[in-house]
Amino acid sequence: MRPTPPAKLPIDTTLLKPGLRLAVGLSGGADSVALARALAERSAELGLVLHAAHLHHGLRGEEADGDLAFARGLAAELGLPFHEARVDAGATAKENGEIGKSRESIEEAARRLRYGWFRQLMASGEVEAVATAHTRDDQAETVLAKFLRGAWTEGLSGIYPVVQFPEGRILRPLLGATRAEVEAFLTALGQGWREDSSNRALTFTRNRIRHELLPLLEGWNPQLREHLAQMAQLARDEEAWWQAEVALLAPQLLLPGRAVRGGGRAAGDGLALDVTRLAALAPALQRRLLRFAAEELGAAIDFHATEALRALALKGRAGQRLELAQGLRAERTHRELRLAISPTTAASTAAAEAVPEYTVAIPGEVTAFGMRLRIEVAAPAGFTESLTATLRNWRPGDRLLLRYSSGPRKAKEVLERLRVTGRSRRLWPVLEIEGRIVWMKGVEVEPMPGIRIRSTSLEDAGTGLPK
Repeated sequence: MRPTPPAKLPIDTTLLKPGLRLAVGLSGGADSVALARALAERSAELGLVLHAAHLHHGLRGEEADGDLAFARGLAAELGLPFHEARVDAGATAKENGEIGKSRESIEEAARRLRYGWFRQLMASGEVEAVATAHTRDDQAETVLAKFLRGAWTEGLSGIYPVVQFPEGRILRPLLGATRAEVEAFLTALGQGWREDSSNRALTFTRNRIRHELLPLLEGWNPQLREHLAQMAQLARDEEAWWQAEVALLAPQLLLPGRAVRGGGRAAGDGLALDVTRLAALAPALQRRLLRFAAEELGAAIDFHATEALRALALKGRAGQRLELAQGLRAERTHRELRLAISPTTAASTAAAEAVPEYTVAIPGEVTAFGMRLRIEVAAPAGFTESLTATLRNWRPGDRLLLRYSSGPRKAKEVLERLRVTGRSRRLWPVLEIEGRIVWMKGVEVEPMPGIRIRSTSLEDAGTGLPK
């Protein structure tokens, strides 16, 4: 009697385009092993170029060494190119605590290092995206954990199916599957997996939620995990609507710099809101705009800080000020609420968000900063074979010649004219060839003879992903 073939895992194949160079984050645990096996079986059908990637976090000693050996062996069995690296999550968390960067747990350090390595892997060009094996159970645990911490609506969105980085995408095609389905799939295949002993340690918040709180709450509602996953879907859809709504209103209501006597505004890095126009809006939209403005300046404000800003804007007197976390400063004038980040905080934030530079052959193409940039040789006259371009973040002191302009302009002035502020301003790309800026996002630069540059956002390229 033939064994019953295992059912296919519920994988979201809409995230997987033919020709995609995709690495599976293969920890060795049941979820990642199931995803690797399922995608390997269907790679020809889906047109995937599949890889496997394993990061050794420097924790759990010989057990973690065994995880690496297991993942390497499974990748070889499946015929997948294997990428591996080692970090020390414990030392990183300790170092950050000692120098005051953050109160970072080992869990947080491991996650940050893991996604940092995924981004490096994508930046190398060997893969375009990385798939992680988060399941519906992970989704439920995440939503519950964020609820306990007092998250906003976007926090209740939980784990997103797609996360876009400048270097590429993180995909979660297994979010529709339960942990029970994963283990049944592997058992039917006769495929083993590794068990992480730290997953049983109740010192970690995630494990207490998994082993204690969720089972307790399921005594009240056996469908709780499914309901939490549904809540995440609803929150994501509503968050997408709010983001679109705020994106339309923010350019009308957020004013760059400072108002000057006689009309007009002086250049500056802060933002302001007209308090009369703000007061006319619904409280939900007031909160959204205030949080949006803070995020544009690089600060994430909690409920209490948001309400303090609302009170200052709607009931405050001219001359009143607030000093909030992350260097955010607020000042009430007769007509405006002004927000700015202290210079010291702004400098440290910019350093922490340093973006790698990309060397581009000419002719050539690069995908970074949420867009695809192609450099073409339009006329071979005077072209140097060894010429390369550098795609990088703009820097103070950069100058560029705009098309139809009488002379070079400072990049800072161009960004002010575009009304680019906050985090977007800090992460604004330019393309440089032999010391000359020949392209800048959002403006038309005087072309370099023989060189043509075409840029396409990843959204316009048909990915359907958020920037």
